[in-house]
Amino acid sequence: MNAISQAKTPSQNRLEGFLLTALLLGLPTCAGAVLMLKLVGAHRIVGERWGAVIFAVLAWLLHGALMPWLGQKFPRVSRLGYEPLFFDCHLRFSEKIAQWRVQPATSAQLVTRVIMMSLLAVAVVSIR
Repeated sequence: MNAISQAKTPSQNRLEGFLLTALLLGLPTCAGAVLMLKLVGAHRIVGERWGAVIFAVLAWLLHGALMPWLGQKFPRVSRLGYEPLFFDCHLRFSEKIAQWRVQPATSAQLVTRVIMMSLLAVAVVSIR
């Protein structure tokens, strides 16, 4: 079945890239950072009401906004926080995710993050 795909505007493509970068690459990192802050006892940040949520959302949005720019300028430094595939204007949103998931490095990255988040969660819960 050949479907005629509509051309995406550059702003729509940037928005897709921002969302994918923030959700798939930034959110696990920010959640891990919040768990680390809770583990080390940074009560000024994560001890206040809504402090952890505010910190995570701000860091998540900052990551999504800055990593595409930093990734283009410094590809060696930001290889884990930037994926050029997310900004490919020829792919649909679902195709970007599907092609990202089949990369060998992505599998290792996701497994590493799941293990890290699980260990941090167990450590944080066992503190009290």
